[in-house]
Amino acid sequence: MFGLIDGNNFYVSCERAFDPTLAGKPIIVLSNNDGCAIARSAEAKALGVKMGEVWHLSKRRPEFRGIIAKSSNYALYGDMSRRVYEVLTERFNRVEPYSIDEMFLGLTEFARTDYCRRVRDQVRRVTKIPTCVGIGPTKTLAKLANRRAKKVVAMEGVCDFSNDDARRQAFHEMPIDEIWGIGGASQAKLNNLGIFTVEEFAALPSASVRELMTVTGQRTHAELNGVSCMPLTMAPGQRKTVSVTRMFGRPVETWEDMREALATHAARAAEKTRKHDLVATAMQVFFHTSPHAPEPFFNAQRSFEIEPTNDSFAIIRHAVTAGRSMWRPGLRYQKAGIILPDLHLAADAPRDLLPTRDPERSEKLMATLDGLNSRFGRGTIRPGGIRPKTAWGTRANNKSPAYTTKLADLMVVHAL
Repeated sequence: MFGLIDGNNFYVSCERAFDPTLAGKPIIVLSNNDGCAIARSAEAKALGVKMGEVWHLSKRRPEFRGIIAKSSNYALYGDMSRRVYEVLTERFNRVEPYSIDEMFLGLTEFARTDYCRRVRDQVRRVTKIPTCVGIGPTKTLAKLANRRAKKVVAMEGVCDFSNDDARRQAFHEMPIDEIWGIGGASQAKLNNLGIFTVEEFAALPSASVRELMTVTGQRTHAELNGVSCMPLTMAPGQRKTVSVTRMFGRPVETWEDMREALATHAARAAEKTRKHDLVATAMQVFFHTSPHAPEPFFNAQRSFEIEPTNDSFAIIRHAVTAGRSMWRPGLRYQKAGIILPDLHLAADAPRDLLPTRDPERSEKLMATLDGLNSRFGRGTIRPGGIRPKTAWGTRANNKSPAYTTKLADLMVVHAL
């Protein structure tokens, strides 16, 4: 039996956890550069804010004037997700993170609806994050139950689809776009056949689903009918790619700014690689102008192999060298990125007979760099040429403090 616990309006809930004045108010969280709405409180949804709403245009609408817009704070959201995970691992033997705000649970005969309600209350007390839980004999049914738990107040945040009768009662009124794994193209095919509800899709013959939607659709269909095709994964799979790509807060027009941006992104990519004990053997560097600008669009991109490494200085050197060879002056660049597409475990990576950097010295240096930044905050120690704040950096005009990950931002309680 599976459970799926999901944070309600997770980014908004993280903001409210540390600022009680936000309770009951319409709140949205914006994407990088304060562009689009990526999370909305129930109050903001009621006012008509759509997911992906372009905020610099929409905020002028009279009905949106009372909405509080927060810049995204991914360090805070990631740490709050970790705290939810820690609460769950104390109460379940098996917990599989699916996304930053969703985690699958391995349930037993004695850990069902009432137990999940108690755990949900405990998560709320410890982390201040409201959640809903879906229960089912497959992951697809657990996810579908979770969606229903969000909509039906009488369920008190927990919906159990482990019973056939409970599923049949709900399926006839649930549209197929609520099914995990049914995309827009598949939905259009099903609608053309007169299939609009979960009940109608689950009733189709398996062979017909295979012809219509290939093996992936057939697996989803089987899971809806109680046949588990996706077991819990106890250990996360090895990452194959690391990418750091950012839109600039303002257009970059000089090579000095572009060099710093590429170095900053490369250093972050190297840090991510070391975190997972991996090394990179290839790299992709790109930057481009805005496709919507009146000037002709220019996209520079280069992919190449590198000596296996996770050394920040080596990856920065490769990135800057590639960027310099592609640089074209006189343009206004909108975005740049570093992608490390071919990662290997450090212990299994191919080794050069004559490496250009001393592996032992590099490992010690990177361990010291990561240790200091972990203890005193990211960016405490940086490679030369990377400033803590830049004019081209991502806009975040209304970003909340790093309440849980930066000493200077810790909340202080004064006793009277």
